[in-house]
Amino acid sequence: MPKVVVVTGASSGLGRVTADYLSKKGFTVIGTCRNPNTYDLPSDYTLFPLDLNNQESIVNCIASIIKQEGRIDVLINNAGQGITGPVEELELTALRAHFETNFFGPLAVMQSVLPLMRKQKGGLIVNITSIAGSMGLPFRGGYSASKGALQLLTEAVRMEVKSHKIKLVTLAPGDYATDIASRRYHEPLKKDSPYYAPYKFSLETMDLHVDQGNDPIEVAKKLHQIILTTHPKVHYRVGPFMQKLSIFLKKILPDTIFERLLQNHYKL
Repeated sequence: MPKVVVVTGASSGLGRVTADYLSKKGFTVIGTCRNPNTYDLPSDYTLFPLDLNNQESIVNCIASIIKQEGRIDVLINNAGQGITGPVEELELTALRAHFETNFFGPLAVMQSVLPLMRKQKGGLIVNITSIAGSMGLPFRGGYSASKGALQLLTEAVRMEVKSHKIKLVTLAPGDYATDIASRRYHEPLKKDSPYYAPYKFSLETMDLHVDQGNDPIEVAKKLHQIILTTHPKVHYRVGPFMQKLSIFLKKILPDTIFERLLQNHYKL
């Protein structure tokens, strides 16, 4: 019997590529997005409605999947969004909404799936974080914080559920050529802001990195590899070499030296 894999945020970007790829590998894939009716429905898997900012929507979605499939073997918590802006100027309502989507939403999905996986005596949850979640990036502080929080939460839950044969891992992608930039919340550029010039440069750099990013199929292939791994690691990374190297450098360099490297990169 093929494993049932749930991929949140499967209507576009990394989620859609992953759902397409895993369905072609023989898995029973269930994708989710806020409103499936607004997208071209895929032929190889089903899209279920799920709004990460709505607890009732999450509970109903998971219940519908269980009713249809009877089990969930793998949850890929992929849905999320970006946010940019100088922290001093970020609207707190926008930042709170960002955490609802990037942290509390995935947490609520996990809470809905874990009882079933415990009953099944097994399962795998992959939380999609980000290389940006391993360091505080200027003008991406909110995003780094939300993904860093999800990364640490995964470490804690992994130990809590290990005795129930449930595995948790994170996969931290770098920049990939997707439409994420079009869905990112960004604090508007203000010419009278003391951060105008460096923030403008950072936005242009971020968009360039996405436009020149690797093929997102790399992420799908890494997820496939993780699913097939009997004893997965805690953290995985995938992306351009220099972005993955930055995590290693942060571990071995003095904090002030690493900070200087980032400042030079962002021309601060």
